[in-house]
Amino acid sequence: MSIQLSGACYGPLQQCSVSAPGGAVIGIVGNDGSGQIELLRLATGQARPDSGEALVDESAQLLGPADNLEIGAAQTIAIFHTFALKDAPTRVRALNDIEKQRREGASILLVSHELEFLLDVADEVWWMAQGKIVQQGDPRDVISRYRTAISKQLRAHTAVAELHPTLRRGDGRAKIQKLEILDGTGNHAVNLVSGEPVSVRVSVEFTAPVEDPVVGIMIRTRIGFEVYGTNTQLEGLKLGPCKAGDARRITFRFVVALCPKEYTLTVASHDPDGVWHDWMEDAVAFSVSDSRYTAGVANLRTEVSVEKG
Repeated sequence: MSIQLSGACYGPLQQCSVSAPGGAVIGIVGNDGSGQIELLRLATGQARPDSGEALVDESAQLLGPADNLEIGAAQTIAIFHTFALKDAPTRVRALNDIEKQRREGASILLVSHELEFLLDVADEVWWMAQGKIVQQGDPRDVISRYRTAISKQLRAHTAVAELHPTLRRGDGRAKIQKLEILDGTGNHAVNLVSGEPVSVRVSVEFTAPVEDPVVGIMIRTRIGFEVYGTNTQLEGLKLGPCKAGDARRITFRFVVALCPKEYTLTVASHDPDGVWHDWMEDAVAFSVSDSRYTAGVANLRTEVSVEKG
């Protein structure tokens, strides 16, 4: 092992025990202040622990956010957010140099908030929180669990989603006043967990008579791929006739059978023939997380079995 910490305490690091093999790229994730830079300083020999042990190679390089992304010949290479502001050619050249050093047995520690980037380049991921490594292992598994934890943290600070449609149109006979996403406990949420029940609540006020209004929703991926849509007409629910000043609050309930990804929610009030009263394209954005990686959009919760013979 080219890096081995045993019960190391230094700054926010508390009783940190971990080892990194030679010939591996280790991605490191976690909220700022969790001890990432202190870990890198110990791993490169730029600091000694206040207590515990740090067994590291003398040949080491530590790069910070403002440093040039130039990878040297060292047995330990520690990179702290150095990729973040670099252009594509610089990043590619650096990754080629990292691969060369990895093949020669170097240990590369790579701290980054770019989770998809770490999924592409890391052989293993360490998740740090409150000065400790809370999980390490397969990048997809660890990063999925980290995303779930982030989602739970964000829920504590989630207010009613503000309406910021990319496009709004219609003849004005109705106005969408509010669009709410509620989790399984009835709390407002824009960070959902795959598999949980959710409610989408649409509040509409009519400014003119409408004989047979229809209210619908559409879920899309961030790049505009249509995932799921329905409306009150398809669901057999009649809202009218409505006169000016009437209001309706419609709630769509379903299970979040979606893969971890970012999504948008479009909402509309319209006539049965499609004439819009109020159409709000990508009115709110929300994200879905899960405890493990799943590919695609629909999370079908597959169960797998095997038989011999």
